[in-house]
Amino acid sequence: MTGGETRGESVRNALAQVPEEAAVVLVHDAARPLVTEQMIERVVTALEEGWDGAVPSLPVADTVKRVEGEAVAETIDREGLVIVQTPQAFVAGIFRRAVESGGEASDCSTLVEAAGGRVRAVRGDPRLLKITESSDLELVESWL
Repeated sequence: MTGGETRGESVRNALAQVPEEAAVVLVHDAARPLVTEQMIERVVTALEEGWDGAVPSLPVADTVKRVEGEAVAETIDREGLVIVQTPQAFVAGIFRRAVESGGEASDCSTLVEAAGGRVRAVRGDPRLLKITESSDLELVESWL
């Protein structure tokens, strides 16, 4: 499978390879190499409980500020805020319809939400660190 010019195009290319009879689709970023069977089970179990999708999530621990240029414009109440990770799991038919909308999003659950789907936040794992810088890779390597 070849990736696309955008994240959305890459997801559409990958989804085209999934058999039509598949009941569940999981989307996982290769930049998060330490996925566990327990995490996969956690997101799939949420689908079995009637949710359209599930995402691993961690509470936001740091204070969050919105800045404009260099000036702090606002401090955002972090109560109820989480960061989300992958793997994200979806009921296949619902996910296909959401992806076919052609929209772009920073993660797949956003497309399902925009299509009216119900997405459950399940307990994430701090070891599902997204490797974006060499220091992230060094940290993950130290855990291994």
